[in-house]
Amino acid sequence: MKTMYIRLSLAGALLLGTYSCKKGETTAEYEAAASKDSAVVVSDSISSAATMNVKDKQFIKTAEVSMEVKDVYDATVSIEKSVQELGGFVTHSDLKSNVVSENTYSTSDEEAVLVKKYQSENTMQVRVPTARLGELLTLVNNKKLFLNSRSINAEDVTSGIKYAELEGKRIKKTGEHIDKLKTNKEKVNMSNNNMAEDNLQQMANMDVTDRLKYSTVDIYIKEPKVRIATIAVTNTESIDDKYTFDFLYSLKSAFVEGFYLIQKIIVGLVAIWPFVLVGAVIIYIIRRKKPAKKQQPTTEI
Repeated sequence: MKTMYIRLSLAGALLLGTYSCKKGETTAEYEAAASKDSAVVVSDSISSAATMNVKDKQFIKTAEVSMEVKDVYDATVSIEKSVQELGGFVTHSDLKSNVVSENTYSTSDEEAVLVKKYQSENTMQVRVPTARLGELLTLVNNKKLFLNSRSINAEDVTSGIKYAELEGKRIKKTGEHIDKLKTNKEKVNMSNNNMAEDNLQQMANMDVTDRLKYSTVDIYIKEPKVRIATIAVTNTESIDDKYTFDFLYSLKSAFVEGFYLIQKIIVGLVAIWPFVLVGAVIIYIIRRKKPAKKQQPTTEI
């Protein structure tokens, strides 16, 4: 029976997107956030999903913004500062410059200039109090040169919260029934499973409460055109040319190497003296055994 309860609970959580929380905690926190949200004055035309406040409804709000800005670094610093001032925090910021090309140009025998063409971009994720989501989107919108896309989502989790409340009551009631059973191995297992289910329920409650309180905003910013950076560097080509070949040093090295080569030849000849001696003996013996040619008698006319 306990296993069936766990399966039903998990199935219900999956069908509702795993959004559940205790009604007492979430309602109090969200109503406080909604009261602040209703007092926010948004200067720019922000989607109603960002500032929506519906009676007896609770929403988890998220947003995605993709846009082009004049300077990615300045925009990043400004957005991060605005998030902090609104009571939020940055969970991810990946600022990088993609190098398109780089070339080195000589300006003198010793100096040169490295020219880099690059394009900067940043992928950010920030979390801001839901009551101030509209303010943040307005501040971010003020930094744009061109808006590629903006998506705002308000997910209604009211039914999930109600379901979580019912699940909490069921788990509590099940625990009371288990306590009345006679103590044995089966009771211990049932009590342990019920406690594990209660822990999972509480963890889900905390997660949804946090997501109701803080909205998640994904921001992607980049610069519309390639930028150029010039960096003073040393002229390595002239240095390479200067030290590529030194005549006097090479001449000295060649003389020394030639001297060492003569020494090696002499040492090599000395090392093979047994072969030279054996060869000389063989030649001597061959010559000794070779018969001398007879002289032809001369005839006088």
